[in-house]
Amino acid sequence: MNKKTKRQTIKLIYMSLITIFILCVAVFIYSYVSFNYYSPDDGEMKADTSALKYFKNSYTECRTEFLSSANDIKNRFKDVEIFDIQVESEIDTNLTIDFCYIPAQKEKSKLLIISSGVHGIEGFVGSAVQRMFMAQLLKGEYINNIGILLIHGMNPYGFKYLRRVTENNVDLNRNCDIDKNLFSKKNSGYAEFHEMINPKEKVNIASLGNRLFYIAAIKKIVSVSMKASRQAILQGQYEFEKGIFFGGNDFEPQIYAIKSTLREKIKNYHTICNIDLHTGYGERGKLHLFFPTKIKDSKIKSILESLFSGYAIDWGNTKDFYTVTGDFSQFIGKLSPDALFLFIVFEYGTMNSQKTMGAIKSLHNMVVENQGFYYGYEDTQDEKRVKENFIEMCYPSSSAWRSEVMKRTRELMDVFIQRYNDL
Repeated sequence: MNKKTKRQTIKLIYMSLITIFILCVAVFIYSYVSFNYYSPDDGEMKADTSALKYFKNSYTECRTEFLSSANDIKNRFKDVEIFDIQVESEIDTNLTIDFCYIPAQKEKSKLLIISSGVHGIEGFVGSAVQRMFMAQLLKGEYINNIGILLIHGMNPYGFKYLRRVTENNVDLNRNCDIDKNLFSKKNSGYAEFHEMINPKEKVNIASLGNRLFYIAAIKKIVSVSMKASRQAILQGQYEFEKGIFFGGNDFEPQIYAIKSTLREKIKNYHTICNIDLHTGYGERGKLHLFFPTKIKDSKIKSILESLFSGYAIDWGNTKDFYTVTGDFSQFIGKLSPDALFLFIVFEYGTMNSQKTMGAIKSLHNMVVENQGFYYGYEDTQDEKRVKENFIEMCYPSSSAWRSEVMKRTRELMDVFIQRYNDL
């Protein structure tokens, strides 16, 4: 190699290194800004003022409006029951799960259960959807053979105090079963993430650990894949009591309390369907239909696909979703093993968490909210920001988003309940 060629080679290598360096810096800046200033937009969603009346801003308001709607229903149909179960608490004596039961008016053949607030703070949207259903979709011809059971605020502590979990830091949707063997289940994958997602110091949003949380998360994702990471973290765990997605060491008080009530209401129906209402996961503004466990019964799968024909169901085995242990829907089914039991989760996406950055930001919001609850905050601004971001993830303030939720639910439920009636 002559000197000229050697100089050209060195120059080429130098320029390549400079280009790679610039690209790395650009990628770092882009990802840093994307994560730390993440804000999903509403796209083409539009506000509809008529839909916004159902959304309230406190547990007490939601409960009052639910009971008011239930009393309206009582004036329309016969034998309607409105009742509640008080949930034991060390800090609040006014936490209740509220029920409105409309028995099938002629023949008790099918029962539809619509539940909300299993993840407490998500109850704001669930409550709004339930009241819209009561006002607009509960038609007389459908309830001749369909009973309706509305369960409002399964986790009233989290609903009232703006947390996903119960007073005992239990994710109620990982705590439901009739067999205590649930609490001996192992989630070995979770342990790999434990230190990253359950830090044990005061929250300082400006710290390098928080600013660069996405880098640690991406390294984990690269090592085990996005699907495996999502499954390990979200499945539920029964080992780390102060960790996120903790399913408990025993059933929560409301699970013990609600068993006899549910058994009584469902015992006379041969077909039961539960729709459990949630927010947070998935594409912003989209209503995802999510089956939270691996489907084993081809008959049930076929019926659900028929009932929701025209709408995609995520069966827990696609790249974007995950399965859970101890979920509320399967718990209901186990209380009536002889009935045909169908269940589906309605998940209203808020953060575009089907995409990598949305998923990481959603996880980080949960991490720092839980961290702040247990270990406090460096200052009041950190606390304010963490709590605002957490609320926005679970209960977006956007009028367009809220209107879209109602629009999509109304369209789907109008079709579904007619099909369920004809089943």
